[in-house]
Amino acid sequence: MLSFSTQQRYFIYPENCDMRKGFNGLGGLVNQFFDHPLMSGDIFIFLNRRRTHLKLLMWDATGFAIYYKRLEAGTFEMPTCNACTNTSTTFEIQWSHLVLMLEGIEIKSIKKRKC
Repeated sequence: MLSFSTQQRYFIYPENCDMRKGFNGLGGLVNQFFDHPLMSGDIFIFLNRRRTHLKLLMWDATGFAIYYKRLEAGTFEMPTCNACTNTSTTFEIQWSHLVLMLEGIEIKSIKKRKC
């Protein structure tokens, strides 16, 4: 079962991805691009060129899982650098940004209140 929480880390692949890729193809992109172990339990996010399709690749205790979403209208927003922590080749986003992204909410127009 796919479950997302603040306990996981979320890494976004900054280039366009061929959505025909499956477990091996996406895993190969993770191994090639990220300095992060594929089987860490963290989630890797891939978008197609038109930003209408999104895939999430994750490892759980028994194997890999893919979450695939296709929008009927509109596009997914690619997080900007202020939403990401960009260290060398790692583009990490927060759990809250992923949730907003999946719901189609524009991240740059959101303002956080002080706690």
